[in-house]
Amino acid sequence: MDDRISIAIEDGVADVRMIRTDKMNALDNGMFEALIAAGERLKREPGLRAVVLSGEGRAFCAGLDMGNFGKMAEGSSSESGEASSRSSLASRTHGIANRAQYAVWVWREVPVPVIAAVHGVAFGGGFQLMLGADMRYIAPDARLAILEIKWGLVPDMAGTQLMKHLVREDIVRELTYTGRVFSGEEAFVMGFATRVCTDPRAEALATAHDIAGKSPHAIRAGKRLFNAAVDAGPADGLLQETDEQVALIGSPNQVEAIMANMQKRPPAFAEAG
Repeated sequence: MDDRISIAIEDGVADVRMIRTDKMNALDNGMFEALIAAGERLKREPGLRAVVLSGEGRAFCAGLDMGNFGKMAEGSSSESGEASSRSSLASRTHGIANRAQYAVWVWREVPVPVIAAVHGVAFGGGFQLMLGADMRYIAPDARLAILEIKWGLVPDMAGTQLMKHLVREDIVRELTYTGRVFSGEEAFVMGFATRVCTDPRAEALATAHDIAGKSPHAIRAGKRLFNAAVDAGPADGLLQETDEQVALIGSPNQVEAIMANMQKRPPAFAEAG
């Protein structure tokens, strides 16, 4: 993992960086494994409050490594870098997902907010990777694309499940069918970008540290609620809201939030995990 991703944690904020700069952080077998390993580590990290996911060098992530497309043409590898046959994609190797899907989906399972800081390019699998974050801070001149159609493929790294909750269906269809490249500014208008930033990583880290100052129990409860709301019907969603709120009311961190506000002082929260 160390030659693909670096992780630095300060004051509860994990600064996660893809560091395969010579390949614009393209997705090869090593990067898939590193993304999953990083996400799994952070799921268990004590005292974690927020995560920023970004790429060093010229790009966030240029998508699938070109070498994998050559293997595909020979019939020896799948779109997402699996080393064997097409049947490997059908295997649910990571819960509800296959390996390539889980490299994206694992960021939904990290129990704290994840912010993707996107610059340069985010094409194909790189575009889908940013969708796994809770929020996306994108440079105005970043270039993005659902590029799979260029290679005769469809997005298969959880993108279809994540895009439908962010952007109108007809826009998603147009971008998927054409593979056209669009800017960070356009991404904001469409709904893919949470914020357009000249320096996405700096602003993402600032937001992450702001989140880190809030009650960690409430933040984690909020993420659980938003994740569940994707699939829950109104009755189930309303009940889960109530369950999470009941667990928070009167808890030590909730009392501390009230007292800190009333006494006009910084809160001193206990860790949530």
